[in-house]
Amino acid sequence: MTVRVDMGVAPSGETIPIDLEELLATRLLVQGNSGSGKSHLLRRLLEKSAGQVQQIVIDPEGDFVTLADRYGHVAVEAADHGERDIARLAARIREHRVSVVLSLEGLEAEGQMRCAAAFLSALFDAPRDHWYPALVVVDEAQLFAPSGGGEVTEEVRRASLGAMTNLMCRGRKRGLAGIIATQRLAKLAKNVAAEASNFLMGRTFLDIDMARAADLLGMERRQAEQIRDLPCGTFLALGPAIARRPVSVAIGPVETSARSVSPKLVPLPQAAAEDVQGLLFAPGDDAPVFVPEPPRAPAPLPSEALLQSMASSVSRADTAPAKSDDETAAIVATVLEAITADPDGAARAASVLYQDFAVRCRMAGVPRPPLDLPAFTRRLSMARAGIFTEGDDWSPALDAAASLPDDMLGPFLLIARAAREGTPCPTDEAIAASYGTASLGRARRLLQYIESRDLIVSRTDLSGRRSIAIPQLGWTTAAA
Repeated sequence: MTVRVDMGVAPSGETIPIDLEELLATRLLVQGNSGSGKSHLLRRLLEKSAGQVQQIVIDPEGDFVTLADRYGHVAVEAADHGERDIARLAARIREHRVSVVLSLEGLEAEGQMRCAAAFLSALFDAPRDHWYPALVVVDEAQLFAPSGGGEVTEEVRRASLGAMTNLMCRGRKRGLAGIIATQRLAKLAKNVAAEASNFLMGRTFLDIDMARAADLLGMERRQAEQIRDLPCGTFLALGPAIARRPVSVAIGPVETSARSVSPKLVPLPQAAAEDVQGLLFAPGDDAPVFVPEPPRAPAPLPSEALLQSMASSVSRADTAPAKSDDETAAIVATVLEAITADPDGAARAASVLYQDFAVRCRMAGVPRPPLDLPAFTRRLSMARAGIFTEGDDWSPALDAAASLPDDMLGPFLLIARAAREGTPCPTDEAIAASYGTASLGRARRLLQYIESRDLIVSRTDLSGRRSIAIPQLGWTTAAA
């Protein structure tokens, strides 16, 4: 039996129908930007084919539930049912051949994908005796068959994409004819879009979407520009169920309307400012009365007595008994030891730690930092190598490292200390920590740089143990 559904008219005035029986075997893809008339097209197809074939609509926005009033579709609010109930419902829909609109309006994106996956899988897994022909319309199909990962979990994305793939690739033998609509072909999984043989391409503006639409319509790339110029409600149609060559069709009128409509400009209300404020701030039945917070008075300026007190406290700190050089050196060594012992200090820059150094020295009775930032950076590198005081013992090592930047002094002195004491060679982790980093690769590149300056010589024996010598000083670490 041949049933033709009148979709609209061509520019020549000729009626453009869709062969419903051919559509059941070849599936349909509809594309168009928001406002291009996709939902109007789907509504026209559903209204004109109602009573001829079972219709199953997956409706993310709840726009098609109005079909229930005129054409007898059963509207199902997915938010009121669990996943098992949805799957059981799908099986009964196939058994009893009832036309249904599944509204996903009350669900978040992940919930919509879970529900659609369960519903489509149950339709697909119905017993063979229930494989009756049905149109399965999926609006906003890019939500359920995305081309890439999104904010939902990978498990949910795979389930939804698998159900959509089954619908479009293997649904024909089970009587399921997929009709999918999308705003953007680039966001729709290619293996889902590629299974459709009929196309209705509406207005779109992005070059990538126009190019894909032109490819599907068999048009040359330079002809793709006309897709951008299509008026609202007009589509380029192609496919065995519609036409053998691309033809423009203006979709005809519909008898039902969506619950949500395109916004229209309406005049703003005319009311005095005080009346509007009364409407906005009027208390509700069970709401507390809104009382605006009184403006705060500006903070009073400090009194003369307070300023004098602050000045005297600063002067007392500056006139505190001065520390001797030995006492100051001891305080600096103690503060450096405390800073390097802090686990969080290893990853902090010297300029940041300098502020901590100044505060700790002040708390210890040294009002002004005894080291400037460059000197502190050098002493911090020494401290990270376990050397907290300057003395003649380390003068040869410091002289050997004179050509190195101050931040590289720590790793060199760490090696020098192990070489002087004959202890095992420091690990890459220890060298990285002395450099203020956690990157082992950076530590290895640092060793290569120091070795390129002829300051150290690294050796690795056959068992993989490393030792480092400092030829200028005649010191060598033990192998480790």
